Amino acid sequence: MESCLVIIPTYNEIENIDAITKAVLAQGNHFSILIIDDGSPDGTGQAVKDLQAHNQHIHLIERAGKLGLGTAYIEGFKYGLSHGFDYIFEMDADFSHNPKDLNRLLEACQQGADLAVGSRYVQGGNIKNWSKDRVLLSYCASLYVRTVTGMPVKDPTAGFICFSRKVLAAFNLDKIKFKGYTFQIEMKYYAWNLGFKIKEVPITFVDREKGTSKMHANIVSEAIKGVLQMRLRKLKGYYEG
Repeated sequence: MESCLVIIPTYNEIENIDAITKAVLAQGNHFSILIIDDGSPDGTGQAVKDLQAHNQHIHLIERAGKLGLGTAYIEGFKYGLSHGFDYIFEMDADFSHNPKDLNRLLEACQQGADLAVGSRYVQGGNIKNWSKDRVLLSYCASLYVRTVTGMPVKDPTAGFICFSRKVLAAFNLDKIKFKGYTFQIEMKYYAWNLGFKIKEVPITFVDREKGTSKMHANIVSEAIKGVLQMRLRKLKGYYEG
C-alpha cells in the first residue's frame, strides 16, 4: 500500500486535535499525519507531542505565530516530498472533513486522477450547518472562479484534497503566493494549467462544532482580487512550470 501523509494546519485546536488525529490514523496503517501548528497558545502543539510519544505515524512542525494557511501547506508539501510519501492530503482539524472520506479520495487518485478534491458541489455533495446565505455566497464564489479562470472545478475553494506525489513534485512551490483561503484556488489552478487530471469526489461538509472558526470578513474580497491576479499571471505564462 502506498504511503499517505495528511497535513493538518492548526491554530487553537485543542478541543479537536486528539480526536481528529486518532480518527485519521484509524483509516489505515498507510496514513501518517503532519500537524503544522502556528504557535497555538491553547496548548495544541504540546497535545500533539503527547500523542507522538505513542505513535510514530504522527509528525509535528511548530511555527512561531500565525503565518498563514498557504505557507503551512507549502511547508507540509515540502516535508511530504522530502520524506518520500506517495500521496499528500490537505485536511481541516475541525471535522468539517470526514476522515472516513480519506480513502475515497485516495481511491480516486489510484484510479487515474492526479489530484482528488472533496467537493460540496458535485452530485452527491452536501453542506450541513451553514445558513442559506453562507451556502449561496460560497456557491456564487465558486461560480465566479470558474467563470474567470475557465477551470472546470465546481468546488475550487475546497480544502479537502489528495495530491499524487507527481503533482507537487512538478510545482515550483515558491510560485504559490496566496497565504489565505485563495491559496486553495491557486493550487488547483496551477495543477490544471500543467495538465493534471482533477477528479471531484462528493463529500458532506459539516461546519465545526468545537473550537473557533478561522473565517474572516476579508476572505471574499481577497478571493475576488486573487482570482483576477491568477488569470493575469496565466496570460503571462506564470503557471507553465
